[in-house]
Amino acid sequence: MTDTGLIFTGVSAVFFMALVGWISWLKTRGTADSKDGYFLAGRGLGATFIAGSLLLTNLSAEQLIGLNGSAYGYNMSSMGWEVTAAIATIAMALVFLPKYLAGAFTTLPGFLNDRFDPVVRRMSVVLFMLGYGLVTIPSVLYSGSVAVLLLFDIPGLTGLDYFTALAATVVAIGVTGSVYAIFGGLRAVAVSDTLNGAGLLIIGILVPVFGLIALGDGEFGAGLAKLGGEHTDKLNAIGNADAPTPFGTLFTGMIFANLFYWCTNQYVIQRTLGARSLAEGQKGVLFSGFFKILVPFMMMIPGVIAYHLYGPELGTIDEAYPRLIRDVLPVYLSGFFLAVLLGAVFSSFNSLLNSAATLFSLDVYAPTRESARGVPVDDAELVRVAKIASLVIALFSFVVAPMLYFAKDGLWQIIRVFTGFYNIPTVVIVIVGLFTARVPALGAKIVIVFHVVTYGLLRFVFDEAVTLHFLHQYAILFVIEVGIMLICGWLRPREEAWKFTRNEQVDLTPWPFAKPLAVTLASCVVSTYLLFSPLGAASADGPGALFAVLIGALIAANLALWALSLRSNASHLG
Repeated sequence: MTDTGLIFTGVSAVFFMALVGWISWLKTRGTADSKDGYFLAGRGLGATFIAGSLLLTNLSAEQLIGLNGSAYGYNMSSMGWEVTAAIATIAMALVFLPKYLAGAFTTLPGFLNDRFDPVVRRMSVVLFMLGYGLVTIPSVLYSGSVAVLLLFDIPGLTGLDYFTALAATVVAIGVTGSVYAIFGGLRAVAVSDTLNGAGLLIIGILVPVFGLIALGDGEFGAGLAKLGGEHTDKLNAIGNADAPTPFGTLFTGMIFANLFYWCTNQYVIQRTLGARSLAEGQKGVLFSGFFKILVPFMMMIPGVIAYHLYGPELGTIDEAYPRLIRDVLPVYLSGFFLAVLLGAVFSSFNSLLNSAATLFSLDVYAPTRESARGVPVDDAELVRVAKIASLVIALFSFVVAPMLYFAKDGLWQIIRVFTGFYNIPTVVIVIVGLFTARVPALGAKIVIVFHVVTYGLLRFVFDEAVTLHFLHQYAILFVIEVGIMLICGWLRPREEAWKFTRNEQVDLTPWPFAKPLAVTLASCVVSTYLLFSPLGAASADGPGALFAVLIGALIAANLALWALSLRSNASHLG
């Protein structure tokens, strides 16, 4: 890129980011002074902001780089992490969210304190804080910095060596991204997320389009024909045992990993806890599920295109997407792309900071101070402590993020392996806690300790002896840990059965179309897998008659379901 191009890119990126910041400020002035205002956006988020914030919280540079890299180096099998997440959003909308809103919970550990005891609350906070601080937040900063480095040749421009340039970029991105979380609270995060989400969708569509035009030597149709006619194994999402995500794992550990992320992970569910009603929350969560269906097209197809253009010659698989962007995206869009990329990084980063600060303030600081003083901590003090906690966590992440440079197996796999330390025990104790009444706190404590020790041994001591895929290990550990909790409930049940305490602060009337939309969403999951399978695009001969019949049957079933649903709701309203 020429000097003029770099200047144009920088100026236009600053313009777009400033525009997002200005609109976010206008929408959030004076809303972050109270506890509910800062941590839950005043319990006033509508479906649009919930869906937009969920989308940008979930999708960041780690997906842009990691998923495209996986498609470039292997095949489409890693789309399982994204597409099947739609099923978890259904569980969140129909099962978990009604419970969370009925209890007016601000944090998940707050629920665990109510269901079990303060020790379980503190243990869960430790799991979340370590996971966020050592893995999730640094990975967001690292992946965004790598993208900027590769796209704009920061080492060449500054004369710094790669690692030093990486560290400097991490700090620059981190400092800018911290502003939203520290000063604006959750509402500022949600508004900026939604605006950046619109930009991400635009870029997500344009990149594969420009990539196919490049692949077809200037013709989109020729590029599409080449994509579907050559190296069709790259379009196969039905991964074998050697694929990054074997197909069988979708029915074992993948289920529980997604349930954790979408139903029990504080930094994801926090924006749903801020919904102004159950209906708005359900709409927002389900709409975000449909966005997940688009991920393979926006964030994996470019990786396949990169393989067609460059072959296997790139140094690492994580270079595929940045190289494609650098080669096919017009200069006039480069600033917009940089703004969207940084917006996605800022979104995930500041969402994590906001949630980590929420956990510290409400589940560590407040209980400790209230115990010492004997009186509740006022809102102003909690907000002030949250801002300080955000700053400390951000500084810590600046140190850890550059260390991911030394991860040799690729960013995507590193993240997925290490989140295993806290995702399964969390989803186990939440599910058992919600749906049983006699299981004691002892069961939750045993499960947390057992999981951390066992998973650590499996991954780092017996990793050569135990070759079972880590997602299958997730499923086995889930079953064992549920068994541990149920046995504890049988041997040492609570003296008094736990009763769910309702604390309704928003309208809990369900959205009447939540269930039929959930069925349609599940049908889209099945359809996407049919498309990226040997029955569909992964066939050398293209989709066949069986593919058409199966897709037609799904469409017909959904049309019939919606006709019945619309008739039923019209009759009910009448």
